[in-house]
Amino acid sequence: MSISGTAVALPRIGAGTHADLAPLQWVVNAFNVAFACFTLVWGSVADVIGRVRAFAAGVALYALGSLASAVATDVRWLDAARALAGIGGAAIFSCGAAILSTVFAGPARARAFALFGTTAGVGVAIGPSLAGVLVQGVGWRWVFALHAVALAAVLLALPAISRAVPADTRGGRIDVPGSALFVLAMVLLTTAIVQGSQWGWGSAGVLGLFLGAALVLAVFAVVERRSAHPVLDLGLLRDRRFLGLCLVPVAASFGFVTLLTYLPSYLTAVTGRGTGAAGLLMLLLTAPVLVLPLLAAGLVSRGVPALTLILLSLACLVAGDLALTLLSPSVTVLLLAVPMLVTGAGMGLSAGLVDGQALELVEPAKAGMAAGFLNTLRLGSEAVAVAVYGSALATVLGTRIADGIGAHPGAARAGEVADRAAGGDLAGAAELSGATDRRAFTDFLAHSYDSAFHSVLWGLAAVGAVLGVVIAALLRGGERRRPEA
Repeated sequence: MSISGTAVALPRIGAGTHADLAPLQWVVNAFNVAFACFTLVWGSVADVIGRVRAFAAGVALYALGSLASAVATDVRWLDAARALAGIGGAAIFSCGAAILSTVFAGPARARAFALFGTTAGVGVAIGPSLAGVLVQGVGWRWVFALHAVALAAVLLALPAISRAVPADTRGGRIDVPGSALFVLAMVLLTTAIVQGSQWGWGSAGVLGLFLGAALVLAVFAVVERRSAHPVLDLGLLRDRRFLGLCLVPVAASFGFVTLLTYLPSYLTAVTGRGTGAAGLLMLLLTAPVLVLPLLAAGLVSRGVPALTLILLSLACLVAGDLALTLLSPSVTVLLLAVPMLVTGAGMGLSAGLVDGQALELVEPAKAGMAAGFLNTLRLGSEAVAVAVYGSALATVLGTRIADGIGAHPGAARAGEVADRAAGGDLAGAAELSGATDRRAFTDFLAHSYDSAFHSVLWGLAAVGAVLGVVIAALLRGGERRRPEA
């Protein structure tokens, strides 16, 4: 919910804190960047100090960050509090997955990770709606206060969690130099991705951030090879099946998460549906994520190979994205339902299942590290996919508008109009253009948006197909069980 619901509160947060656009956007970005940067570090820390202790520390940090967010009076204070919550969230995700992998085995592990995936799906599905109700009913601060309340309940449950992990693995030492280098590299990389659409992907600032990230990662690799207790054992990456499974969430980020973010704008801007109707239609995309993880676990327990379901999920992502190219301004709900359900199935079949399968390949002492790496790719690829999709949509849409703007008397400022239209505000874009006939220009923008959306969908399908081929090649050779400690 913190990832999918906070954006709904941004307009009220901006009004309440009198924030400018850049610091306001970092209310979302600070959480996402901190989450992505610290997931691997927490996974490694958990293997050293114990997973329950690391999990408890993450819950406490997240609760503190959420409480600070709820009482923030300045947007920069809010940004800092959200970053603190992101650091705690990284611990919850990595250490929680490692705890599940330690406590459960066999079919029980499959069911546990299926429920893990289903719960994440519930948060993704209802996050925006619940946040909207809270914002309209009691104010934006209660979005974060609700997080603090939920985490307080988790803190009360920590004794039960601790009793369930009697053999909590501990040992070694924390790799401080490696952790610092990795966090620095991820900060540079994710900031470049977040700012790319604002500064321009070819700007000196963005290119400098990418170059800095590459250099720091190169130094990180050298340090980790020489470290006795690395934050990331590079030997994990030599296991092609583990690496293949870790790439599955990357495919889901491009094929599913991008649509979760941008499809509502298409439904309102191009098909003319209201915000409420678009929100209800989005349930067609998210509903499979609520149902299929547990169904997939049941199929695995009945003998269906897990890798077969994972490959089927990749095929669904590609097929669903391709089928969405059939959308048009007059699309019916029935025609819309099929590709959305198929795309959602692509996410739902692998949610949770891929986590359990990946951690089965890793010895128990490295489960935290492995979970941290898996979730770093998951969160990092979501940031990449959403940023790249938004930039590609704005670029293609800008080209369409620039080519056709001369046919509309009075229309100008193609770049600014394209940026406004890419966010789904076609009426505002038409007003900004100064076109003489606003209605005709709005229709032109809707047609341009529809064309750009279809072009980007083809790109998403191509990325999904390439990743599917790579993952299938890496997974070839059958399933392997987790090494014994």
